[in-house]
Amino acid sequence: MPFAQIYMIEGRTEEQKRAVIEKVTAALVEAVGAPKENVRVWVHDVPKENWGIAGVSAKSLGR
Repeated sequence: MPFAQIYMIEGRTEEQKRAVIEKVTAALVEAVGAPKENVRVWVHDVPKENWGIAGVSAKSLGR
């Protein structure tokens, strides 16, 4: 059972996350031949203050 974990800075809409789940699922089905029903995708919304870019939080960078 393929299991994909996606980490993204918080702020995406439910529609955007749904699209990520659908496309990652389709990519795994195509790449490894797994049945769609067996693919799991977990989207992690990471708070901006917990995401670092070049030593600074994304929140501090205004991302």
